[in-house]
Order: sequence, then structure tokens, then C-alpha cells
Amino acid sequence: MSDAAQPTVAEVRAAAEAVKAALDRHLAAVESRSGEDDPAVYEAFNELAVAAEEYDELLYDRYDEVTPFEIPGAEDALPPYVGPEEPNALSVLIRRDYAVVEPQRLMAQAQRVEAAEADGTPPADSPGRTVHGALGVLFGEFEPDEIASRHKEFGLEEGDSTLWVTAAEEPADPGEWLEAPFDQTDPQRVVCRFDVSSVFDDDEYLTGGDEDDEGVVEDADEGGAGHR
Repeated sequence: MSDAAQPTVAEVRAAAEAVKAALDRHLAAVESRSGEDDPAVYEAFNELAVAAEEYDELLYDRYDEVTPFEIPGAEDALPPYVGPEEPNALSVLIRRDYAVVEPQRLMAQAQRVEAAEADGTPPADSPGRTVHGALGVLFGEFEPDEIASRHKEFGLEEGDSTLWVTAAEEPADPGEWLEAPFDQTDPQRVVCRFDVSSVFDDDEYLTGGDEDDEGVVEDADEGGAGHR
């Protein structure tokens, strides 16, 4: 960038003040949040993301320096949406990763299920006496959402997770995709996406739709990015 096109010192300072103000607004929104999905927190997060990115760019252009801030984004995560504007059907694709950190707890929980079903002590060769078998027992007994909410009881530790909502013209025929449920997923038909990862400081980040000029992800329906 030529010297003539460089931002002024005043512009860099103004961008820094905008970051400080956005930080204050974000903290205030978090402190007064009305619930897990409070839109005021979403809005404050987006404003902070835009302010931080603007400051980072001006700081680099003027002084060839960068900030340590990294706002979770969705660059290259999803291509532009090309699915139907009014979908007649949808698919929800979910992946949740866990680490088995307490195998004995996992097996004990599975054996409790087996004991309840057997009205007493399960047999010595019951599946719940191995980690592999215990996983089958527990995931067969409990819904995935219940396991997610009670994972510590089952000796599991949460890892990354993602949920994609994809649009379709018509529902799939019964049994059509069961042999390979994720092979035919079209990223261009993802209406919205929710990711959870430690790289986002254990927060949930919404990635859906197109990026706007500021690099903040737009929700395909609401026109704004979200973070919770």
C-alpha cells in the first residue's frame, strides 16, 4: 500500500476507541442477557467482531503490526447457498465427538440399564461389561441429546460438535440414504450451521449464509451472524 493510501494516525486511534466501546457493549449485553439466545448478545458480538477486524486492518496498514484477536469466522467453511428459498423438506446432520475418560463409569451406567431390563443382576457376559458393548447399550437406551446433556454421568468428555440444516425440494424416500447417510450432503444447500469447539473458547458459533463486506457471516434468513 502506498503512503498516500495509508490510514492516518487519527483513523487508527478512532478504530481502537471503537474496539473499546464495542467491548464495553458486549460485556454489558452478556451481563444483562435475558437467556441463552438473547439477540442483544448476538448483535454486540457482531459489532465487536467488525470493530476488531477494522482496527486490525488499519493497524497493519499503518504500522505493519497485528493484534492477537481472532474472531471465529467461516471463511471457506460453506459455499454460497443455492438451495430453494422456501424448502419443502430439510435434513438435520449432526456430529458430536466425545472422549471416553472414565471407562469404569461408562460400563457401570450400562450395567445399570441392563440390570433394570433384567430385573436384577445382568449376566456375566452382558455387553455392558466392555467399553464397546457399553456404548451400544447406552446409545441404544438414551437419545443423543440426553447423552449430550448428561455426558459426564457416562464418563464422557465433549469434543467438537456441529449441526447442519440442509434444504431439499422433497423429502427423501424411506431407506434411500441409510447405507451412506452423509455422502450426498450438498454444502450449497446448508441453510444454517452451528459449531461448538474449544477454538471458539467453548462458545457456539452460527455459520450460515453468505459473508458480508466486513467478513462477518450472515445468517441465511435473518441477515446477521450469531454467536452464543
